[in-house]
Amino acid sequence: MKILVTGAGGQLGTDLVRVAGADDRHEVIAAHRDDLDVGDRDAVMAAVTGVAPDLLLHAAAWTAVDACESDPGRAWRVNAFACRNVAEAARIAGSHVVALSTDYVFDGASTRPYVEWDPTNPISVYGLSKRAGEQEVLALLPGSTVVRTSWVCGPHGSNMLKTILRLAAGDGKLRFVDDQQGCPTFTGDLAAMVLGLGVARRPGVFHVTNQGETTWYQFARDVLSAAGIEPNRVEPIATADLDPPRPARRPANSVLDNAALRMSGIALLPDHHDSLERTVRGLL
Repeated sequence: MKILVTGAGGQLGTDLVRVAGADDRHEVIAAHRDDLDVGDRDAVMAAVTGVAPDLLLHAAAWTAVDACESDPGRAWRVNAFACRNVAEAARIAGSHVVALSTDYVFDGASTRPYVEWDPTNPISVYGLSKRAGEQEVLALLPGSTVVRTSWVCGPHGSNMLKTILRLAAGDGKLRFVDDQQGCPTFTGDLAAMVLGLGVARRPGVFHVTNQGETTWYQFARDVLSAAGIEPNRVEPIATADLDPPRPARRPANSVLDNAALRMSGIALLPDHHDSLERTVRGLL
């Protein structure tokens, strides 16, 4: 199978290329940000129709949540309009698309985990732009796949796990919020599931996360423990007490129920603690 990966240099894209490339049955074409501007319709059309992939894994996105607030034009271009470009080109090329999305399409007000059919209500520019990207793909390319995930971490790129380890290398206390809940998801696990859904051409929206909900406060403690550092260095703080406050609002409840995977009889990703331990060991 010929597979095109956008955002191939990002933290998830890197693992998508690695996992897909490990299977001799696949030919993988890695499109990095410098190779392909996904917001450029003509460039996307030329790249996709030129390659004519069987499967297009669309991982390219602008995920700087706070920066999106100050530059909404860029957010809409990269996260929403780019999905229109990808879907249009894939329709002409006959490619199946798996587009990556986010827990930020929800407002976080639910008292239970979100299932795939819950109403969306983004509360940030990032969330709004990613929800628009979902709509573009699903409307223009019926039968495509949207994968929502959350709290993505891994050995590549920038993420909260690596930030915690960097801060822990200094002295003093670390403060993380204890009133935001979610499911950490590790790129190696996520990449394998995204590839599997794409190869099988599973249509519709899927929530894909590692199992086990937590808070950023507890997650930071777990990271320090895995690194052999005293976890009591981490102190809880409320989101409202962050100084300075974050420009973008975060969902208080970011927990995604992987209901569509479960109903499909597909094995869920492992508990996030297992992947956390493995990732920390690899980074030290």
